[in-house]
Amino acid sequence: MSLIKVVDLSHRYGERRVLENVTLSIAKGEVFALIGPTGVGKTTLLRLIDLLEIPSSGEIYFDGRCIPESGKQRVEIRRRMAFVLQKPQVFNLSVYDNIACGLRWRGEKKDRTKEKVDRILETVDLRGYKNRNARTLSGGEAQRLALARAAVVEPEVLLLDEPTANLDPISTEKIEQFISYLIRQRNTTIIMATHDMSQGQHLADKIGVLLNGRIVQIGDAREVFRLPQDEEVAKFVGMENIIAGRVTANAGGIVMVDTGNNVIQAVSGCPVGEEVNVGIRPEDIILALSKSESSARNCFRGEVAKVTSLGPVSRVEINCGFPLVALVTRISAEELNLQNGREVYASFKAAGVHLIRKENRQNLSWQRRQ
Repeated sequence: MSLIKVVDLSHRYGERRVLENVTLSIAKGEVFALIGPTGVGKTTLLRLIDLLEIPSSGEIYFDGRCIPESGKQRVEIRRRMAFVLQKPQVFNLSVYDNIACGLRWRGEKKDRTKEKVDRILETVDLRGYKNRNARTLSGGEAQRLALARAAVVEPEVLLLDEPTANLDPISTEKIEQFISYLIRQRNTTIIMATHDMSQGQHLADKIGVLLNGRIVQIGDAREVFRLPQDEEVAKFVGMENIIAGRVTANAGGIVMVDTGNNVIQAVSGCPVGEEVNVGIRPEDIILALSKSESSARNCFRGEVAKVTSLGPVSRVEINCGFPLVALVTRISAEELNLQNGREVYASFKAAGVHLIRKENRQNLSWQRRQ
């Protein structure tokens, strides 16, 4: 049974629609990540689930019970959840007292409160800050304090709104380690809104893509990032290569897609004549200076149009009769001497190609998942 279930949830602020017909189900102990651009309603959905607001329409169920709009039951359910905001609120008190406040409000005994606070201070690496005023903390330290304050009361559900937004890599790593601790040690149900898609991939069991106020796809990391349901999702999750074409042949599940200048092969059950978009992730493309024998069914000669350094990797734009974007390691880019005008061969496997039907945006890779 689902611990939290949202059914046909819609919400408006005045005339502005924020969420529309959102339906999702989250099991006990599951980590669910909401991803989507800024302003699509991720924070609003978290606030509704945390019962801070009443939805314009739709229902929210907790542990099988429909949550009423008011009353004692609503208050009781709220006490089983905790919410950490993107911009953490800290009280003008010591770090210790900030974390202890929730336990004190719940009537926890003094010695038990001290034991729990000391333990979690150690876990979030704030032990040496115990007596320091919380308002003197850095952004990353304040976020860890807010997480500790929420986690110390041992909620069944922890809601996190962009838990590492605008933080440095070291602070981000510490917060992700603490979230991983909660997942492993406490089996806490976590619902997390994040703009960091890599964070969602390595922390979450399921990912929901929220676009224009609607949940447009839910699945595990592989389904969302490698098998997006439509062009909009594909673009959002980084499938930069989206090429229009038409299926001209299907031989035993290997289809030929005519893109106008070339033919791309893919693994699919798509029928002949279907208008599709071909999706290829940049990291699935291999570059070489000569055409080599390999298992990749797709290999195209092209010319480098642009190389952009992205730290440890390089983004390479290639003209192959159609535009392709590849991601290669910085070392590979240097070894291949990739620069504008350089002739290269771009190859990728048919199994790495994802087809999206244009007419009704139906996912055509279902046969690969069966």
